[in-house]
Amino acid sequence: MGGYSSQELTAIFVMQGFSGLSLFCVFLLMALGLAIIFGQMGVINMAHGEFLTLGAYITWLVSELGTSIWPWMEHIYFPIAILAAFTGTFILGYLVERFMIRLLYNRPLDTLLATWGLGLIMQQAFRSGFGPREVSVSLPGWLMGSWAPTDIIDIPMNGMFVMGITFFITLGVVILLYKSRWGIKVRATTQNRAMANAAGINTQRVDRFTFALGCGIAGVAGAAFTTIASTGPTTGSLYIVDTFLVVVFGGAASVLGTVVSAFGIAQSQSILEFFLSGSMAKVITLTVVVGILMVRPQGLFASKVRR
Repeated sequence: MGGYSSQELTAIFVMQGFSGLSLFCVFLLMALGLAIIFGQMGVINMAHGEFLTLGAYITWLVSELGTSIWPWMEHIYFPIAILAAFTGTFILGYLVERFMIRLLYNRPLDTLLATWGLGLIMQQAFRSGFGPREVSVSLPGWLMGSWAPTDIIDIPMNGMFVMGITFFITLGVVILLYKSRWGIKVRATTQNRAMANAAGINTQRVDRFTFALGCGIAGVAGAAFTTIASTGPTTGSLYIVDTFLVVVFGGAASVLGTVVSAFGIAQSQSILEFFLSGSMAKVITLTVVVGILMVRPQGLFASKVRR
């Protein structure tokens, strides 16, 4: 293929596959937050990408503190930045649900327009606060370098760290949804809101925490994103279409479907981009996904929910 030897092709597929895993981590974290909000609440959050951007900017701010103002944080700032990104976006998501989303339930078009407007406001706030130019974090030394399992394969350390974060957050979401009292309340609210209210579940509190949690996970996705690319005011909007695609393709409200869908789309795009242009890789991936959705419109793993 293109004059490559079999050994070189193997190395290319392994390294591009690992590059795809880094993209998969960002897709999965973004899609997990969106799947929780869209799948459990039926809210289409068009500002979800801006919460990723906010998480990335918070990570950058902590990075600046750790490298310029408080040098003692230089080697430990990144875990602190992840926690700060989650906390900041969680709080903002809580406030957005409390003062805007709560007023628009059962009005999907209004919710879509309101969150789209919120996204534009956040983008302008990023331009005013951080400037129009992209910023990059200074990674600590232990996230630099790579691991070389063979002479021709190098796997970056920051990619392995991001995969570890993604694994533990995904595991935490699964435990929270399926092994906790809050998860029972969420699923009860999803299946029958009126009966959940009658059973004494505060569905408004469940909605508020669910929306805030989804936004918080998007903030962690932003922190992970800073390890693979720079951040600008419109960074999140570049990923929102892919994120919705992941959620719809995997099946709304299905965590397993979200994981499988994110992995398939990220790997397809990463490997195809090596042999084709980035635009053509996206076109081919989108065409395949649309073709599958035409055959199976409910997605790969549809949840059976009583309304």
